[in-house]
Amino acid sequence: MKKSLLGLVLLLALSTVAFAQTNDEKAVASAVETLKKAMIDADRTNLDRLASSDLSYGHSNGLVEDKAAFIEALASGKSDFVTIDLTGQTIRMTGDVAVVRHKLSARTSNDGKPGTANLAVLLVWQKQKGAWVLLARQAVKI
Repeated sequence: MKKSLLGLVLLLALSTVAFAQTNDEKAVASAVETLKKAMIDADRTNLDRLASSDLSYGHSNGLVEDKAAFIEALASGKSDFVTIDLTGQTIRMTGDVAVVRHKLSARTSNDGKPGTANLAVLLVWQKQKGAWVLLARQAVKI
């Protein structure tokens, strides 16, 4: 009985360690949340800080924007997220790169017109000078 209990406790401890997020994974998850809030708030400062100067931001309609166009679209209201809900997020780390996938459901008001978005999103983050920045994003309609 003691061996079974000890084995169960050991198995539980190992599985907890196996599924625990690393510090980098936690930092990337936090960056994703900060990006989500900055997109809703059209916060130029945080958008600029989070986006790589080499950003390639792909929309589900095929439009691809660089950093300046991405920020301007949100700041001008051309692309306006009223709400964003992210689900099913996964983060895979490879050195100084993080690949994030999630489902995005949103209410929008692009150019003042109410709408919705239901997307599968791929984000590529890179650690640059100690900070995680968005290098690439691609979305597809679900």
